[in-house]
Amino acid sequence: MTWLGSTGKGWGRLLPVALLLPFALAACDGDQSATAVIENSPPPRQVKIATAVEAKVARTVSATGTLAAEDQVVLGTKVVGRLGEISVDLGSRVRKGQAIARIDPSDYRLRVDQAEAALQQARVRLGLPAEGTSDKIEPEQTSAVRQAAAGLKEARLTHDRMTKLWENNYIARAELDAAVAQLAIAEGQYQNALEEARIRQGLLFQRRSELEIARQQLDDTIIVSPMDGAVSERQASVGQYLIAGAPVVTLVRMDPLRLRLAVPERQAGSVRVGQAVELTVEGDSRRYSGRVVRLSPAISENNRTLLIEAEVPNRDAGLRPGSFAKADIIVEAGEQIVTVPRDAIITFAGIDKVLSVEEGQAVEKRVRTGRRIGEQIEIIEGVAAGYQVIVDPGNLVAGQPVNVVN
Repeated sequence: MTWLGSTGKGWGRLLPVALLLPFALAACDGDQSATAVIENSPPPRQVKIATAVEAKVARTVSATGTLAAEDQVVLGTKVVGRLGEISVDLGSRVRKGQAIARIDPSDYRLRVDQAEAALQQARVRLGLPAEGTSDKIEPEQTSAVRQAAAGLKEARLTHDRMTKLWENNYIARAELDAAVAQLAIAEGQYQNALEEARIRQGLLFQRRSELEIARQQLDDTIIVSPMDGAVSERQASVGQYLIAGAPVVTLVRMDPLRLRLAVPERQAGSVRVGQAVELTVEGDSRRYSGRVVRLSPAISENNRTLLIEAEVPNRDAGLRPGSFAKADIIVEAGEQIVTVPRDAIITFAGIDKVLSVEEGQAVEKRVRTGRRIGEQIEIIEGVAAGYQVIVDPGNLVAGQPVNVVN
């Protein structure tokens, strides 16, 4: 009994020590965990910062459209014939007045020769030299009219003499009547000679016109370019028989080009004739310049847009008609905006934000971005000029310790 009692008393003395032991061990483990967290925390991230700055840039209206040729012409034949030669093909550059193709001129040369012979004949019949350029002649100067005028003069003299003789009863009435009839015949012959001379003169003018037409048809066998441009389509081949008006080639004027743009109705009011236009096309990194030259008088009811046309110089033929173009119409030259480096923008789930530094930690701020201007990007809302942002933050997140190095 004594052993049991003493044993019970021994356990009683050990019980407080046993109860306190877990708390002591827990305290030791807590100190070690805290020390481990402190030792394992990452070092501050090295970052560079940039300052949001104000910039003065043009205010623009963006639109998309299509480039078109200023002029497009289908060259055809004015005369009938067989195509003898063609000197251009698809893509060929041509100059104004350059020969494009030629109809076989043999038949038309013969027509010119025939017309020249008919003209010479008409000139000779009027008493003019066979060769010459002047067709002017007075009908009274022709030989037939002069001959008729001489007969008329003689008949008048005879009539006057017979009249005096009859008045003095020297001749019979029949002789006077014969003189009167002869005078009437002479007057008719004179008028007939004048009319014949005028008819021959008219025929001479007709022969001259026929010769000019024949020469024009001979010239029309050569098809020439009416403008500077390029061949966009070839529609005939050598040896092909062509009727009048048959197409041979299609030409387009390459400089300048016409840019057709559809501007949304809400922005149409700020667009004016004469405003500058900057544009780019697919597959070409260069920017081209133009100017607004025409505005449609009405808004389209189908898509609520205003059709405008800009003229774009294309001296080096770098642009092609039919190309899709993205354009900015400069409606105001000096708008003040805030910009930050493009590399400072973080986009996640459609939300744009920037990171900055406060009390040694990264903090984020949501922004609304606008146009890209070189390596800068416009900040429409969220950041004011002078605000410092982290450049190229990578996977940096808000709350992470940072250290500015620039």
